[in-house]
Amino acid sequence: MIAALADALPAHPVPHTWHPLFGGRTNTAWHGECAEHGDIVLKLYAGPARNPLFPNDPEAEATLLRHLQPTGLSPAFLAGFETDLGICNVYEHLPGNTWQAGVQSVATLMRKLHDLAAPTGLRRVADGSAALIAQTLEIVRRCEKIPAFMSDLPAEVVPPSGQAALLHSDIVPGNLIQNADGLHLIDWQCPAVGDPCEDIAVFLSPAMQHLYRQSPLLETDIDVFLAAYGDDDVSARYRQLAPFYHARMAAYCLWQVENDRPAYAAGLQLEVAALQRSLRP
Repeated sequence: MIAALADALPAHPVPHTWHPLFGGRTNTAWHGECAEHGDIVLKLYAGPARNPLFPNDPEAEATLLRHLQPTGLSPAFLAGFETDLGICNVYEHLPGNTWQAGVQSVATLMRKLHDLAAPTGLRRVADGSAALIAQTLEIVRRCEKIPAFMSDLPAEVVPPSGQAALLHSDIVPGNLIQNADGLHLIDWQCPAVGDPCEDIAVFLSPAMQHLYRQSPLLETDIDVFLAAYGDDDVSARYRQLAPFYHARMAAYCLWQVENDRPAYAAGLQLEVAALQRSLRP
């Protein structure tokens, strides 16, 4: 793999010091130290994802890193190559810490992203209550039985937005890097276009917040986030769709638990509780 890296980056010295990166839950990545030319990240992709919610596409990640390079929102793409172990991408290493607090900065970053033009060829996310229910049922079909919370979904139909916003689709605390230059997004292996509520729902998800920072956001944090996002129509739409997003994430957590990932058990309970709260007038 190191020889292939050297061929892919002929003008860049191969790092002599490597550190494994542990933030991701799918692929394997290393931080390579290159003091004179800038540190790099080498990511080895695990192959097509069995994951029913978050795809794993190295070509899409390379496309988005190139597309976003002028914005400074994400690390710069350096190279891509294939090895016997799998496909690799190399990109700039962003120093800093993963996001832990301050929802306003995430809302501002997300709104900036959603206002950008998207490159062609990206997948579309589920849009509207019917599509979200269908996606949730697809996840449930991978589980042993239909969970009770599926009967709690409201009968109200929320039509598709028809929007084609540029989406990261996996904006969780572990994919947000805070440093002196601001907040940045990493791990672009499942980008998409569609309803901006998709990114909002994943970030506000109690399960995802618990998995990455051991604590879900408070209701007041959600209010502050939506106010900082600054689009009343999108905020109102998210509130309407919240039960469907919570049900989808609960189904996803159930699937993870049944696939020997017990860390998702608490997330399942948190999403079911959030689903019940979202149904209250």
